[in-house]
Amino acid sequence: MPAVGEKAPDFALKNQDGKTVHLSDYRGQKVLLFAFPKAGTSGCTAQACGLRDEMPAFNGVNAVVLGLSPDMPDALLKWKEQEHLPYDLLSDPDHKTLNAYGVWGEKSMYGKKYMGVIRSHWVIDEEGTIADAQIKVSPADSVARAVAFLAPES
Repeated sequence: MPAVGEKAPDFALKNQDGKTVHLSDYRGQKVLLFAFPKAGTSGCTAQACGLRDEMPAFNGVNAVVLGLSPDMPDALLKWKEQEHLPYDLLSDPDHKTLNAYGVWGEKSMYGKKYMGVIRSHWVIDEEGTIADAQIKVSPADSVARAVAFLAPES
C-alpha cells in the first residue's frame, strides 16, 4: 500500500464510457481517487453523491474526482447517469489497481469471509504524489475528510 509522500501507482483503466483513463492524464491537478465496493449500493451511493454535492469546493481548488471499483463499465455508466455523477468512474475488474493501492482484501459480513474492496480514498497532488490516504473509511467520513483536506475553507 503506498504511503503519504510516495508516488501514486499509475493506471490505465476504462471509464464508464469505455475510454481509457490514466492517472498521469491529471498531472498538474489534484486528484481525489475513491475506491468503492459496488455501484448502486447504499453506502457507495451515499459516498458518490456526497462527493458529487461537494464538486464546487473541489473545482475551486483544481481537484478532479475519480471513482474506482471492480464493476464493469456498463454498470458504472448506468449508475453515473442514475445519480448524475459529474466525474469518471473507473472499472478495475481484475483488481490490479485496487491491489496496487492495497485495498483489495479480505472482508467479513455476517461471519463469512470474502475478498472485496476496502472503501478508501486518496488525495494525489499535482505531481502524482499521495498527499492524503484514508483507508477503511465510512462513506460519510470519506466525504467530510476529503473536503477538510482539499477545501478546508468550504
